[in-house]
Amino acid sequence: MGQYWFAFLQLLEAPFRGADLVLGIVPLYFALILSEATSTKANFRTAIQTGFSFIWSGVQWLYPFFKDQGPAGAERNLHAMLPVKMFVTFLVLALGVVALVSGMRKRFPKCGRFLGYTRFANYLMITIFPLQVGALPWAWIYVCAIILFALPCWLVLHFGLMPLRNK
Repeated sequence: MGQYWFAFLQLLEAPFRGADLVLGIVPLYFALILSEATSTKANFRTAIQTGFSFIWSGVQWLYPFFKDQGPAGAERNLHAMLPVKMFVTFLVLALGVVALVSGMRKRFPKCGRFLGYTRFANYLMITIFPLQVGALPWAWIYVCAIILFALPCWLVLHFGLMPLRNK
């Protein structure tokens, strides 16, 4: 279990190694704290928060793809994104747009109510952020750590930040 704890700590610490990554991760932490002040139930307001988090993350993950790697006119960094990163990025962007539109239209698509659960969305975006930006490699140990610590993190956030919520 110690190796998963260490992997989880690496996931949380890795985005704070460089200023460019900090600018991408801090809004996600802010969104997580903000989501703790809102309803625990999925609604259209939380869907807008989820949409923002997903779109913000997807744009941050696409940045290396469009970043020039040398002098003016240099080739785009096409090899910067592995197929798994590209799949996750475009899936997150698509879900983000659907969540944002659902929140604005005040109507979820069929079987799309899960898009209103912003707490889990923010946890997921924060933990996969270092994998997506290349601060850590995609590896099973990190995926397992994300899954293993999802419930404990939710419990700590739910009960630890309960005073922030309107009851």
